[in-house]
Amino acid sequence: MRININKRGRNGVLLAMSLAVSGCATNGSMASDPSVAVSCTTTKQPEHQLQLDAVDALMARSQPYAALAKLESEGLATEHHWVRLGQLMAATNQIAEAEEVFHALAGECDSAMGHHGLGLVYLKQKKLDQGLAELATARKMAPSSADVRNDYGYALLLTGQDYEAIFELRTAFELADGEGAVRQNLAAGYVLTGDRSGLAMLRDQYALSTAETAHAERLADDIRRLR
Repeated sequence: MRININKRGRNGVLLAMSLAVSGCATNGSMASDPSVAVSCTTTKQPEHQLQLDAVDALMARSQPYAALAKLESEGLATEHHWVRLGQLMAATNQIAEAEEVFHALAGECDSAMGHHGLGLVYLKQKKLDQGLAELATARKMAPSSADVRNDYGYALLLTGQDYEAIFELRTAFELADGEGAVRQNLAAGYVLTGDRSGLAMLRDQYALSTAETAHAERLADDIRRLR
């Protein structure tokens, strides 16, 4: 597989690939990897933001194939575009291609979101140790990202490091104001550690519903089977 776009990002992607999120690098260099030439610039022009907003809207509606087509239609000008490329490749079951994109972002751009995406790809491939290592790197680089710390906490649960996971998940929970998938992950962590006071806190202070509690219990059972 070989992907090439010019430095201004005006050429289309030659092969199907896509993903989402922002990175941390600030230079405008291109990767030297012969198979994937990514852009490391994080500077977005207004037209770039409009394109990314349209892609994100499709992703929010669970339309990854349409989002990928939209992303491909105008070229990949920034690191933000390439992150979305990797995410969308993974979402459309193009795992090897997603791994290549994230590997390039992590290696060439030193991008927190590159390490984050690569970690998730490894988890999807059941490479738990590699996934955990990449997510730990992303966590160090982006300590205030609720998404990164949530996924790192989930990976810790998968590897049986429950109490370390609770710390990460509680941090992600507070960073996310108690919203999103981290609610179930944190509740599952409390189930796995037998922490009734933690579950009570979620119910009393954050209105964790009976249905959410039941889902967290099923999630905890799934995690036990995956270990």
